[in-house]
Amino acid sequence: MFVKVYKYHIQNDKVNEYISIQEKASEIYGKYLDFKTTYLQSKEDNTKWMEITKYKDEEEYQKSINLINEEEEIYELFKAFQSLLSSEKQEINEENFIEMKAMNQC
Repeated sequence: MFVKVYKYHIQNDKVNEYISIQEKASEIYGKYLDFKTTYLQSKEDNTKWMEITKYKDEEEYQKSINLINEEEEIYELFKAFQSLLSSEKQEINEENFIEMKAMNQC
């Protein structure tokens, strides 16, 4: 699996807006790709978030992302997302991974 990991800081009072934006963006992504996203909020710094999205493979992701980026609403949602970033920490860190193994024990 191809995995995208994003790290960023969201203003404390904007979490509900953040979740709403992510839900709308997921609907658009879902038209083009099969994926699973997990959103994690840091216990030490509640403005810090990590977003982990798994895709079938990188080729499918690359083919579809251009179509997704052509959607007008995706651009508007990204602008809205950027407005929620913490004023002290505006950066969005992005990394790519390959999932080598997944294990479940609950």
